[in-house]
Formats: sequence, C-alpha cells, structure tokens
Amino acid sequence: MEEAITGDFSLVKAWKADPFGNLVFHHSAQNFNPVIAKAGRFVIAEVEEIVPIGTLNPNQIHLPGIYIHRLIQGEKYEKRIERLTLTQDSGSVGITSKKNENEESLKRRERIVKRAAKEFKDGMYGK
Repeated sequence: MEEAITGDFSLVKAWKADPFGNLVFHHSAQNFNPVIAKAGRFVIAEVEEIVPIGTLNPNQIHLPGIYIHRLIQGEKYEKRIERLTLTQDSGSVGITSKKNENEESLKRRERIVKRAAKEFKDGMYGK
C-alpha cells in the first residue's frame, strides 16, 4: 500500500467564500480543489468573492472552513481559454480554402467508417 502524499501547502481557487473559509466552487473547479485542500498541511484559498456570514446555503458549501488557513480575494478574473482565429482568403499562398478542408475531412471520415465496417462480422452487432 502506498502512503498518501501530503503537501506542505495547498493552493486552491474557489468562486465564493464566507469569512469563516467555507468555500463554494464553480463548475469543474469542484473536481480536484476539495481533494487538494484536504491533502495539504496549510491551505491558501483564492476566491472571487467573499460574502457575509450566513449568505451561503449550508447545503451548497463544497468545502468547510476547517480545512482553510488563509483566504485571499483575487482581482480581475478573466478566463482567456478561447482564442480568436480568422479564416484567410483562399487566394492566399499556402492556405487551403474552407471548401477543400471540408471535402478532405469528409473523405477521411468515410475512409475510417469503411475500415471500421470491415472489422464487423455476422452476429457481432446487436439491437
């Protein structure tokens, strides 16, 4: 049996917190942040918003404040996950047109489907 890893510091990012350190995570932040917070000896939580005590519904708190040692309210939360890409004219050198890309993509998909169909034998599929 392997022993659990215990870090000296755990840094987590939460959506909301109250002054007691009770945290509410937003969307996929619930996946690993609570586990990481429980694994560290000293936990620092950065939150977008600190709300008054009693504002958070006790049934919606994802991590109780007992695990949190320091609470920091961050600034300017802007996720830059998406990137703007622009399609250039088909007349440009080295750029294929959107129509050609779609045709090539359809040909590749059809070739994959045909190859997968060859793998099936009678009685291998069910309803």
